[in-house]
Amino acid sequence: MKKIFVAVVVVFGFAVSPLRLAADDRVEELSAADDRRIAAIGNRDKLVLERIFSEDLRYAHSTGAVDDKAGYVDLITSGRTKYLVYDYLERTFTFPAPTVALMAGKAHIKSVTGASENDSVLSYLAVWRKENGIWRFLAWQSCKNPEPIPGAK
Repeated sequence: MKKIFVAVVVVFGFAVSPLRLAADDRVEELSAADDRRIAAIGNRDKLVLERIFSEDLRYAHSTGAVDDKAGYVDLITSGRTKYLVYDYLERTFTFPAPTVALMAGKAHIKSVTGASENDSVLSYLAVWRKENGIWRFLAWQSCKNPEPIPGAK
C-alpha cells in the first residue's frame, strides 16, 4: 500500500510541476510586459503603448470615463494626463483560459489632468490577452478605495 501511495504522489508531482512552471513563466512574462506598460506611460512612449495595447482596449478610469485604444494613447502621449506615481501595492495574476490573464490588486496612482490632481489608492482589475503569441493589454477597470473611517477598526 505504501508503494502505491508513493507512486501516486511521485506521478502527481511530475504531472503538476510542468503546469506550475508554465503558470510561473506566464506570471514573469506578464509582470515584465506590465512593467514596460507602466514605463511607457511615464515616458509617454507612443510606439511602445501602441504595441502593448490591444486594438480592442477598453480603459475604464476610476472617474467613470472610458477610453478606447486611440483615445487612451492620445490622452497619455499628448500630456493631457500625466502620471506622476504608479506604484503597485498588490498585483496578482490568474489564468481563466490559456490565452487570458486577469491582473488584480491595488495601486497608488497620482496623476494630473489639466489643473486637477488625483492621488488615490485604487483597486483594479485588468485583462491581458495573448494575441498572435504576444500578451496585449485588453482592459482596465478601477475604483477609488474609500478613506478609512476615523476610529474604525
